[in-house]
Amino acid sequence: MDFLIADIRIDLPDELFAGRFARALAPFAAAAPGVADLALTRTHAIGAAHEYRELDRFDFPDADADCRFGRDAEGYLLEMIPRSGTASASFRMRRGNPAVETDFAPHHDPALLRFGLWTAYNFIGLSRTTLAVHSSVVLHRGGAVLVLGESGTGKSTHTRLWRKHIPGTELLNDDSPIVKVGREGDSPEVYGSPWSGKTPCYRNEHYPIRALLRLSQAPHNRIRRLRPLEAIGALLPSCPPSFAHDKSLMDDICATVSGLLAHTPCYHLECLPDGDAARLACDTIFNDGLR
Repeated sequence: MDFLIADIRIDLPDELFAGRFARALAPFAAAAPGVADLALTRTHAIGAAHEYRELDRFDFPDADADCRFGRDAEGYLLEMIPRSGTASASFRMRRGNPAVETDFAPHHDPALLRFGLWTAYNFIGLSRTTLAVHSSVVLHRGGAVLVLGESGTGKSTHTRLWRKHIPGTELLNDDSPIVKVGREGDSPEVYGSPWSGKTPCYRNEHYPIRALLRLSQAPHNRIRRLRPLEAIGALLPSCPPSFAHDKSLMDDICATVSGLLAHTPCYHLECLPDGDAARLACDTIFNDGLR
């Protein structure tokens, strides 16, 4: 089946379109067939080739799995090994090649497909200045605000406060929206995606980005606009972390981040989890420069 996410067309084998992730993907089904930017193909067990170099090792809690991301003579490799002893799954990606190979099968934990496809999507998207950003996104007055922060800092709480205390505010995505930076002079946009964390919000819509908002918990509510270098430091931790361990992939991330920040203000909000914090952020972002 074909899906269109932020103008990137994904061809997914029909037998893998099932379960909870299928419901998340459904709003993104392509209206007509076309040439795939990412064609997921199933193959036999995938392993590291010669000249393998591990770039990152990390935990994937959704599947209680150990993961490795690396590079070898054939390209890039994501390996996911559940600690339960159930079958592992791998995804093989190559530069300039839309074909992504996987040994994922219907009997695997579906969380492995969800994360593997997310990784492959970001890999393909980098050459198109398209990137998933770990954030919660609210819509207000026809524009979008991406709320950034480490896990546990209150991103979802803050966007929930916007929806509760600021009329006309809606949620676009609660975990991994897609940012697309167009040609020079075009305003960056954010797209809904089938990756929305624990909140089932899968909207096939896109909006101009009005601001980025980095959160930190504090005993007060205070906001300030960040300088360019500060803004880069605020945004980079919300980009795919494993890619930061490879120079080529990191260069592409920095190009997308630079294009985004050239058009988009970034703020730091020190805040309490209350309605006043949401109102302060909204008033600053949507009235900044008008007073």
